[in-house]
Amino acid sequence: MRPPSLKTICVYGAGALGGAIAAKLALGLREQATVSAIARGGHLEAIRADGLRVWEAEADSPLMAQVTATDDAAALPPQDLVITGLKGHQLDAAAPGIAKLLHAGTRVVMVLNGIPWWYFHRDAQSGHAERQMEELDPSGNLWRLIGPQRVIGCVAYQGAEVINPGEIKLSNNGHFVLGEPSGETTGDIEAIAALMKQGGVNVSVSPRIRDEIWSKLMGNAAFNPISALTRALMSDIMGNPALSAMVGQVMNEVKTVAEALGARLAISIEERLERSRQIGPVRTSMLQDLLAGKALEITPLVGMVVSLGTLAAVPTPISTTILALVSQLDRENLRVAG
Repeated sequence: MRPPSLKTICVYGAGALGGAIAAKLALGLREQATVSAIARGGHLEAIRADGLRVWEAEADSPLMAQVTATDDAAALPPQDLVITGLKGHQLDAAAPGIAKLLHAGTRVVMVLNGIPWWYFHRDAQSGHAERQMEELDPSGNLWRLIGPQRVIGCVAYQGAEVINPGEIKLSNNGHFVLGEPSGETTGDIEAIAALMKQGGVNVSVSPRIRDEIWSKLMGNAAFNPISALTRALMSDIMGNPALSAMVGQVMNEVKTVAEALGARLAISIEERLERSRQIGPVRTSMLQDLLAGKALEITPLVGMVVSLGTLAAVPTPISTTILALVSQLDRENLRVAG
């Protein structure tokens, strides 16, 4: 199979993580590809006026990149590659816009935390291949308009925060793991990984992307809701014996559900907790959204641990309690935010 031609790239959702990817690709692929971005509000206005500014970890000055930006996908031509920077709970509404960017050969790299809507597509381990999950794709638009066959999974190990409109700060020198849902090493994924590396994005390819999804979720399912409920930084949570013990309990539930669905997690709970102690005073993405009065990314990170636990006959009592608490918090936060 010939590798695809990747001359046009759009980052759909150029917030913290998506904006950092867009800026790096725009700088690194200046002579090779056209990079555009879908953004909104004051962030969009700032990108249009001054470009994207990205502060890498411990950098003395920001990366500065000019990127064509719009809030209307129809204003752009069909793209060879689309990279989504949206959270899981934002994708359903965005599906029609993403669909406007697709041609017959477009692949879509979905950078997501938690369980993705396409999870069971070509899944040979769980016994639930091609199962669709209404919780993650309530309208069916993602499956119908984008299609799981276009998707390349992506797990991000990169902390990022929009500190001002158009300005992003990265908390670590992160990396991204790509994977075909089928586990195959296709010409598409090889070409996309090579292009992203050339653009300055640290990526690797995994034949078992679901293992990576669950390994990341071990942390996200615990730290995100607990940080939102307590307003605590990562370091505060790990410094509190009761909270860190709860983190370990959630991680154990996530790992048990993952393994019941055929995933293999190489890292132990103890190792994952030790790594978490090294992260430092970081605000999780859910805490950032809470403080900004935005809807919280609950279903992919917490709700699906409970739902898939039920599917796999695995009890998840701690995650179930946390789900109820953080769901109530989200409702009250949105009510106050108006």
